[in-house]
Amino acid sequence: MNMAADDEQQASSSLSSSRAPRAVSLLPTYLTDARAIQKYCKDTAPDGALQLSVAENQMLEDLLVPTLTKLSRSREFFPADAIYYQQTHGREPLRHALKGYLEGLLDLDKDSNGTLDPEGIVVGAGCNAVLENLCVSLAEPGQGVMIPLPYYAAFEFDLGSRAGLEVVPVPTMEHSTYDSSSSNESPPPEAYFVSKAALDAAKQKSIDENGIEPRILLISHPHNPLGICYPPSVMEVMIDWCRDNKIHLVSDEIYAGSVYEKDTADFSSALKLASSPSPETTGLGLGPYVHFVYAFSKDFAISGLRVGVMYSENEEIRLPLQKLNDLCSVSSQTQCLVEDMLKDVSPSSSMPWTQEFLEENQRRIRERKDAWESCLDELGLPHLDSKAGLFCWMDLSEFLPTDGTPSERERALYLELLQEYGLLFTPGDSMKNELPGFFRAVFTAASDHEFELGMERLRKYVQAKRS
Repeated sequence: MNMAADDEQQASSSLSSSRAPRAVSLLPTYLTDARAIQKYCKDTAPDGALQLSVAENQMLEDLLVPTLTKLSRSREFFPADAIYYQQTHGREPLRHALKGYLEGLLDLDKDSNGTLDPEGIVVGAGCNAVLENLCVSLAEPGQGVMIPLPYYAAFEFDLGSRAGLEVVPVPTMEHSTYDSSSSNESPPPEAYFVSKAALDAAKQKSIDENGIEPRILLISHPHNPLGICYPPSVMEVMIDWCRDNKIHLVSDEIYAGSVYEKDTADFSSALKLASSPSPETTGLGLGPYVHFVYAFSKDFAISGLRVGVMYSENEEIRLPLQKLNDLCSVSSQTQCLVEDMLKDVSPSSSMPWTQEFLEENQRRIRERKDAWESCLDELGLPHLDSKAGLFCWMDLSEFLPTDGTPSERERALYLELLQEYGLLFTPGDSMKNELPGFFRAVFTAASDHEFELGMERLRKYVQAKRS
């Protein structure tokens, strides 16, 4: 029997590599939960769960579909030069269009910041693809990518499944003035800001305790899941620290166009803060240690088109990045469509269509954010004041069960919300938050009716728990 079992195990394991199941194991559990639940449908599943955990914006179809349809018909769908092999890092007209778009989006003053070098732009199939290729070009398997806590849970899959990199968490609260052991208040935004002390401690711990050499610092800016921006002073600390320690800074700014509280968000791109142009440099004068990734998935809600963007002025990795991108290129037809989208002018306002679109998108996000946070305030639930992105960071620790480990207690709370009240939020534990009981609510991932229903269900949950 034992021999037969051994033979069966060997036969089974011969059907896949060890990397295949490991890749699946790196996926966040909330994504599995989202696929397994009965989703809400007003007619067929009125008690189904509301999907408020995946960062999507479903409020823009009325703006997107007509414009993309018009643009797709405005030129030959198969222009002659589009049926052949393309430059691996993206068609030249698209990269030049991206240069102008990003310089406007990121407020890069051409006099003081220089200009983006189109040869430093790589267009790949989504933000995770260009991020993976960038990290493959910067670090060896087994080396570390430092990420401040909490962080977007799928980073572990993006960095580990094929690149073989190790995530090195950077706790921030113990290096801030916030004391979770004595404070009855929910952490303020400053508790999540990255300091030199936090970076030094995380780097040394990684080397001393795990033997992992950090090679990259990856930040989400604007921040996912917090919905806030790092102030310029905090960004400058990270930029300087990376340069001093010869560690690469990768700034993921996929929500740069979804900053809807511009007066108070204090958002400045890493490209703007790190630029130092001179007559001897091409581009922004970033040097070899500062890199940028972006995509159209969030700001423009076109994740299905799979268009990601990477920018670097590190000459040593430009050719490798271009060749690696051959494995995840964007179709020439999609590139033509995005190029036309970036160049289109609104007939009603004579401004770039992208600018008009982003302004309306920001207005809609702000409206949803205000309604959601008003509901939380009405219920007395602590939360960060969201400034950017598609989500709100909520403190539901009041409702944690008393028994079990912090992870077990949060999991029980998460499942109670999901299974008994049909509310699927992103659990903070999946994002390695330092305290249990925190959740990300994606308030754009639902129709108007579902959004209102979500607030109604949350009110019922809180009222039931407090009674």
